[in-house]
Amino acid sequence: MRRVTSGRAAAVAVVAGISIAHAAAPPPPAVSVVVVHKQKVYQETSYIGRIQATQIVNLVPRVTGYLEQRLFHQGGDVKKGQLLYVIEPGPYQAAFDQANAAVSSAEATLANARITLGRSQALLHTPAGQRSTLDNDRATEQSDAANVASAKAQRETAAINLSYTQIRAPINGRIGPTNINIGNVVSPTTGTLATVVSQNPINVTFSMPARDALKLRQEYAKQGGLDAVELQLRLPDGRMDKQTGTLDFTSNQISQTTDSLAMQGTIANPVIPGLGKAKVNNRELTSGEFVTVVVRAKHPVEQIVLPRDAVLSDQLGDYVLTLDAQNKVVRTSIKLGQTTPATATVASGLALGAKVIVDGIEKVHPGIVVKPDVVKSPVAQG
Repeated sequence: MRRVTSGRAAAVAVVAGISIAHAAAPPPPAVSVVVVHKQKVYQETSYIGRIQATQIVNLVPRVTGYLEQRLFHQGGDVKKGQLLYVIEPGPYQAAFDQANAAVSSAEATLANARITLGRSQALLHTPAGQRSTLDNDRATEQSDAANVASAKAQRETAAINLSYTQIRAPINGRIGPTNINIGNVVSPTTGTLATVVSQNPINVTFSMPARDALKLRQEYAKQGGLDAVELQLRLPDGRMDKQTGTLDFTSNQISQTTDSLAMQGTIANPVIPGLGKAKVNNRELTSGEFVTVVVRAKHPVEQIVLPRDAVLSDQLGDYVLTLDAQNKVVRTSIKLGQTTPATATVASGLALGAKVIVDGIEKVHPGIVVKPDVVKSPVAQG
């Protein structure tokens, strides 16, 4: 009886141990997954660029004299034709008046010469007329006509010099600081008084690697070439400019030092709403500013998009962790398209409908069974 009792006790102990072992087994780890599907993605690439005004004009005096007036606010906007500086006009006004009087005198002399010539022509076939007198009067008339033309040219020169005493804005734009104060003598050798920089529209210049340029040409050849892309700018503080630009120039030579192609785009640069009558920093873009140029397709293509953190890499390349029909983790190799800090597009390697682990990756490895929770796919960036 003792042996039987002992055997039953041992059997009960074994069953109890198995039950405890089953009770202690951890549940499958919980992970978040997305179901692979395609969505519309705008292809884009980014390059470092610099903002450049379409026009930059240095204001240089063209006559010598005292600088009498400065008629603008430094750093403010100016309109084409607006009077900016006045150089003492007195001496140049006097020179013009003198030249104008010389024209009047020459014209009077010419008028008298023509009367004399007409009289000589009338008397030529009379006893009082002589051929030599007619020839002399004709030569005098021609000489006086030349004097009138010369006097008018001198008057024109005087008028031009007088106009140079007023320096006007040659373009619409923003004017910088004045380099010469009122009361100083200025001349053509003085240098730049101030600089006017156009504001709207404005250019952005950047260099694109030759490889990217060839790819761009091939991808968009059937969509209108350069017309198939648009430009967006990421500002130094990380914000995206609200305006959209066009790519309108490519260099005719590839740089031998950088193997890149210089490009230029044009983008609007309007006054920022809500700044009232602010005279400075009232536009988003400033000539000379560094920006990130995003060359973006106008028309989207359908691609698979995943969170960037879901893509892993090792010596064999890029891969993701997917689930099979039994929710077992599987390593799946992929090839990436364009990426951003938040998302990655998959060029190949994933089938539509596949489940990709996007959260809880650190808790799993290929071969184990997990408990999936389907979440919403990320939205493509761009």
